[in-house]
Amino acid sequence: MSEPTDTLEATRRRKPAGKNPKGRVTMTDIARAAGCSQATVSFVLNDTPGIRLSQQTRERVIEAARALGYAPPAFSALRAPVAPFEGLDGVIGFAVDQLATSPEAVVAIEGARQASWNAGNVLLVAQTMGDAVMEPRAIAALTKRGISALIYMTIFTREISAPDYLYGLDIPVILLNCYTSDYAFPAVVPSEIAGGQSSTRHLIGHGHRRIATITGEPWMQAAQDRLKGYRRALATADIPFDPELVVEGDWSASAGYAATVKLLTLKDRPTAIFCQNDRTAIGCYEALKEAGLHIPQDISVVGYDDEEIARHLFPPLTTSILPHMAMGQWAIEQLEVPAPPGRGRYPITKLECPLVERESVAALAG
Repeated sequence: MSEPTDTLEATRRRKPAGKNPKGRVTMTDIARAAGCSQATVSFVLNDTPGIRLSQQTRERVIEAARALGYAPPAFSALRAPVAPFEGLDGVIGFAVDQLATSPEAVVAIEGARQASWNAGNVLLVAQTMGDAVMEPRAIAALTKRGISALIYMTIFTREISAPDYLYGLDIPVILLNCYTSDYAFPAVVPSEIAGGQSSTRHLIGHGHRRIATITGEPWMQAAQDRLKGYRRALATADIPFDPELVVEGDWSASAGYAATVKLLTLKDRPTAIFCQNDRTAIGCYEALKEAGLHIPQDISVVGYDDEEIARHLFPPLTTSILPHMAMGQWAIEQLEVPAPPGRGRYPITKLECPLVERESVAALAG
């Protein structure tokens, strides 16, 4: 999963963190001060359930927020009751926790819209920020408009504890990019382990054995699963795992730059680098070019996510597609499947992350 971050230039000339020029402290300011991502700050300050963060990380974020004088908006403690379903056809609700931080939600919504319009249905979208008070109000607003089904999406792939009001709805509920441990709702997520395995196997197929990877934040399931796929591909090819070749990042270009600089200091440096998202690859490209190395002649690079920038890098980046468009379409298609009697148990559907081969990978020289 990608996140907005500082540019490389800003990272190299970093000034002490503080308020933005308008004097209003933002989560981006706190993220910079705490040395983590904006998403991590959001989860800590909103006390988002189901997110496993270390106590040290939580305390660092809270300390940074207090030092900067951050004052989160106050919400009323009263919850709005969820209105009963009014039974109107042709309208589908789509609730997502975050829309503005990355393109994945927009892509999933577009996939759902296309599939909805093909069937003559209208899609109503609400951003909830995962807030314990405002989210049920947003979903209540959707149900009052007579939605005949609800798609519930989280921007980061994860297991959730579904709120009680989802179980109380008398309309179909589909989970997108998240799932529950009780399998009470149909759910779809990307097949991240297979994606990480495919990316690494692609490099192995070009003769590389000294393959590094730059991860995302380790608490995120996407980072965990892509790393599992990387390790599985190495094991399948009888290539020993070397922890020196795994560098933790935070999905940002600046982290990709710093991690690549670190990898280039190794006595036995890698011949290929698997960047676990495309923004990390941007920083990787910059560090390799500054070191006088050519891609892919000297070092091959693979990204992940297939953001628009991937095809415009030089050379164009080999990467994997996050299947959010297909996930949105899948969610709509499930509404045509008859529900099992009583409370069903649904398997988690995992959609493939296809590899897009471009020009950043070459056979190992010699």
